[in-house]
Amino acid sequence: MRHSLIPAALAGAVLGASLLAAAPAQAETGPRAEALVGWDRISLDEGQYGLGTYHKSGFTYGGAVGYDYQIAPLVSIGADAELTGSTARYRGGNSTLSAGRDFYFGGRATLSVSPLTHVYAKVGYANGRINANLPVYSASTNGDGVRFGVGVQQTIAPRIYVLAEYRYTSYQDNFSRNQLMTGVGVHF
Repeated sequence: MRHSLIPAALAGAVLGASLLAAAPAQAETGPRAEALVGWDRISLDEGQYGLGTYHKSGFTYGGAVGYDYQIAPLVSIGADAELTGSTARYRGGNSTLSAGRDFYFGGRATLSVSPLTHVYAKVGYANGRINANLPVYSASTNGDGVRFGVGVQQTIAPRIYVLAEYRYTSYQDNFSRNQLMTGVGVHF
């Protein structure tokens, strides 16, 4: 009995794979929501004050919402809004540098490279909070900046996908961050 199930399971897997391979790729469209986690490296360059550059890595977490609109069979454009937090904090001597909440609003372009795989690039406005307590000054400020990112989405079930993304954000006042993000999302 068990041996008769193996050929049936293999036949089902082959049939499913052939159907997916035969399905044409199609651009994403409609609203989506994502839960995000990842690695966050903050940097503050205070070289002009003779203080050097401060770096620290931490854990970042948050969520995003967006909407995609198909403009060609394999291409869509979209808008994103995101809110994240970070545990990144630098402590050295009498200096402390920590990241707070981060807002992002921007646009993205997505290319469908297969029925289940989509790659995208994004750019937009970011507003990040940085808390600095350095020998020369102490401040908690919100910095405006620009974010660039690239990523890949892989559909794992109807309307559900996972993602991996790299992004770089440059803020005012010599503050920047590099992030590697992962997440799970749903299309509505």
